[in-house]
Amino acid sequence: MANLKWWCVAVASVAASAAVFAQDEAALARARAAQYAGGFGTYAGAPRRVDGRIDCDRLVSELVDLRVTAYSFLIWTGEKDWDDLQLFLPKAAKQGIKVWVTLVPPSESPPKAKNYSEPHRLDFQKWAEEIARLSVREKNLVGWSIDDFATNTKAIGIDKLGAALTAARAINPRLAFFPCVYFRYVTPAFVRDVGPLIDGIFFPYRAESTKANLVELAPLEDEVRLLRERLGADKAVVFMLYASRHSTLGATSAAYCDAALQSARKVADGVIVYVHQDPERSAEKYQIMRRLFREWAAAKR
Repeated sequence: MANLKWWCVAVASVAASAAVFAQDEAALARARAAQYAGGFGTYAGAPRRVDGRIDCDRLVSELVDLRVTAYSFLIWTGEKDWDDLQLFLPKAAKQGIKVWVTLVPPSESPPKAKNYSEPHRLDFQKWAEEIARLSVREKNLVGWSIDDFATNTKAIGIDKLGAALTAARAINPRLAFFPCVYFRYVTPAFVRDVGPLIDGIFFPYRAESTKANLVELAPLEDEVRLLRERLGADKAVVFMLYASRHSTLGATSAAYCDAALQSARKVADGVIVYVHQDPERSAEKYQIMRRLFREWAAAKR
């Protein structure tokens, strides 16, 4: 009888521990999904010095001028981008700027493109681990992403990605993963196979529920709501605006950028601008971001 009693107590203890673990995991998942909550910022387009290295001081100065809350640092253009990220992070931290890292997938790597994300190229497990280790040292590094993710899941390997995320979360359980995913690729199969791995998505808007274009804004809010329904309430949807020219759909107007950002702000979990605009060469769009971001920053106080 004593043995039965001990067994019952042990089973109850294991069940209680499992329940606590599940609660902790759910809380961590919510924390990762909330890393960009209400955020606004820019992506890539960093100013560079004549030697090709990123001008970290100028980039931080422009981000402060815009009043961004976040910046997505693309590792692709230069061989020393990973080194420049490590120089950039403490400078951004002093200004309260959260940082994300974006890597390029196989479809944007040699032989299809000129550059890899260096130095780890397409070894996403190594990338995940190194980004996680860096995020432990630099607390404002809160998440990472893979560009054009949905069309590269087969090449990357869902199982391999799962192993990479498990390794990263063992190092920093709060490091978020928000791949870049277009509207038409968030299918039931995508949600089933990839949904459990991700914390949210960066959503580049192209009005794909009608016909892909960078003119029409009417579907914007409905597309964000549909993505949230498909992914589930526990996943974040961060709207990405094409401020720079798209390779096939052309350029956006300043008026389009202004209206799109304001509409997205109402329904998305955050907004991000592709790409960071030069304050002189793209003065009109830069000033639109500056006006809106400053309004939103003032409202958050």
